[in-house]
Amino acid sequence: MKFKDMPYSRPDVEAICAAYRNLAERVQAASAAHDVFAAIEEHEKLSMEFYTMESICYIRHTVNTTDEFYTAEMAYIDENSPLVQEQTQAFALALLASPFRADIDARYGELMLRNVEIGTKTFSPAIIAELQEENRLVSAYQKLSASSQIDFDGKVLTVAELAPYKQSPDREVRHAAYLAEGNFWMSVKDELDRLFDELVKVRAAIAEKLGYASFTEVAYLRNNRNCYDPAMVEKFRAQVKRDLVPVVAAMKAKQAERIGLAGDFRFYDDAFGYPEGNPKPHGTPDDILAAGRQMYREMSPETAEFVDFLYDNELFDVCSKKGKAPGGYCTSLPLYRAPFIFSNFNGTSGDVDVLTHEAGHAFAGYRARNFELLEQTSPSMESCEVHSMSMEFLAWPWLNLYYKEDADRARFAHLESTLIFIPYGTMVDEFQHHIYANPKMTAAERDALWMSLEKEYRPYIDFADVPFYGAGAGWQRQLHIYHYPFYYIDYCLAQTIALEVWAESQTDYPSAWARYLRFVEQGGKQTFVELCRTAGFVTPFEEGCLKQITDTVTDWLSKNG
Repeated sequence: MKFKDMPYSRPDVEAICAAYRNLAERVQAASAAHDVFAAIEEHEKLSMEFYTMESICYIRHTVNTTDEFYTAEMAYIDENSPLVQEQTQAFALALLASPFRADIDARYGELMLRNVEIGTKTFSPAIIAELQEENRLVSAYQKLSASSQIDFDGKVLTVAELAPYKQSPDREVRHAAYLAEGNFWMSVKDELDRLFDELVKVRAAIAEKLGYASFTEVAYLRNNRNCYDPAMVEKFRAQVKRDLVPVVAAMKAKQAERIGLAGDFRFYDDAFGYPEGNPKPHGTPDDILAAGRQMYREMSPETAEFVDFLYDNELFDVCSKKGKAPGGYCTSLPLYRAPFIFSNFNGTSGDVDVLTHEAGHAFAGYRARNFELLEQTSPSMESCEVHSMSMEFLAWPWLNLYYKEDADRARFAHLESTLIFIPYGTMVDEFQHHIYANPKMTAAERDALWMSLEKEYRPYIDFADVPFYGAGAGWQRQLHIYHYPFYYIDYCLAQTIALEVWAESQTDYPSAWARYLRFVEQGGKQTFVELCRTAGFVTPFEEGCLKQITDTVTDWLSKNG
């Protein structure tokens, strides 16, 4: 079914909650394992229905944040999803206490209930009001960030539509574009600070009511980190500072020389890599989408089947427009066993990156669509990002479809950007660890913290000519900090695995594809560390992992630059 034809109806929260109360009672009264299995099957139906309606609502709301109907429906779901969570929690606790737990493990795998148990640690009826408020604040941030109406070049542009100007070969245009963007963010800075103040307070209250020392513990549980902890992430960050930051700084010095700005490299030069301009895909959005279909049809039988399903059912919305939320994502529609891709094409290489990245998520969801349980279809989020970031590299043999004669330069820029990203992503993570360890920080203290971390992770950048960023407020445009606390490090962990996929694909593409497919097709039946072992990858937590892959990448860049 095409997405536009998928019906939406407001979830009947009262009926859903009553059904879950009944299921919990049935599990508690079960006299045999098959009684519990029957309850789990009914839970699947309820969960798929609710999640599908939630996803349809979210997609249509983010496609047009000015649509009053879906804005109201999103507010309803934000308000009522904690009530549903209360009852699913009771059902989960009944499963965990069941005398047939060993039978459940034997049928569905022990990780399923382990993850269920982690989920129960992030909820209590006592925090329903706080969860409702957190949802409201996150939606308010999204609406505010989507409200940009920036006068530039004789047009009225959104932040997403401003992106091509930020990569212009004309330095004055780049500078002006960053100033215009910064002026928009500065115009809403006080409101952004207020929203974040409230988010930190409500998240601290959630942690306190759940009995945790800080929200950091809650966030790790929310992100289902079932095989690593903050100490392991801290060791990874130390590797980034020691082994990668100096390499990226040296790469940036070469970039400054390449574009003729040695000794005068500013923030608005950071995304401009070549004097002749950054590589850009050729053609219209429709041309890029057509190239994507051709690529996936040729890549493998599995991706050919997937892309035809995706395109035939119009399971994407990728063009920028007024009122559309910024960013990109992939979500799922369980009732239709279908993924959906959302993004904002803007005429830069990011269009290809998004198509391959989000399609990596969608492909993984498609391959797991027929798993017995919804809980088994998706692993924890760093594993999901391996799906997407590896797919970006596996698309390399087809980049000529998008970039024509500029494909080699696009490959170079893509690989270089992956190393450059990791310090930034790690900085976002460390920032959040400090924020939630010190929830009473003022707005000025948060900005000062961000600037101090910039000096550690990106010492090569001069922000002086762009007031919003120069004031240390750049973190406010990173929606993950508001929406998905502590999620961002997942990109960095995943990128190290994706670079292992890239390295093998340079010498043995079929083997790299086979290992990637082994990783993907386990879905959520294994932890991140187990998935890495299944596919034969070195985990990012192993000492020296980052240096080894960095050396491989920089060697390739030196030979192909």
